[in-house]
Amino acid sequence: MPIFGNKFSLKKTPLRRKNLGGSKESLNELVSDDKTVHIKLGENEFLFERGDWIPQSGQDGINYKSKQKLKKKLQELEEENNLLRLKYEMILNMLTQTTAEGEIQKTEIEKSKNKRK
Repeated sequence: MPIFGNKFSLKKTPLRRKNLGGSKESLNELVSDDKTVHIKLGENEFLFERGDWIPQSGQDGINYKSKQKLKKKLQELEEENNLLRLKYEMILNMLTQTTAEGEIQKTEIEKSKNKRK
């Protein structure tokens, strides 16, 4: 055990209050209760959530919301398309199997007719 403490231990970095105006009120304005960051750049407001900057107002906000709706609809349609392709392949396999069984039965019937003659 070291005499003067562990030289590799990390020390907690103090908050930079110089950029925030030095008050806790300005810190509370940036970080809400759910620990999301809100920033206003000109007339546009942005929210940092789940690793992405999400526009909240202005033209970008409208475009972002419509893009999110379109992405969700696209994902639903892709999932439906995959399901329909799977169903199509299953029906095609069933048809192939039925056709093959029919051909086998047809050849067996012809063989039995030829044996009778």
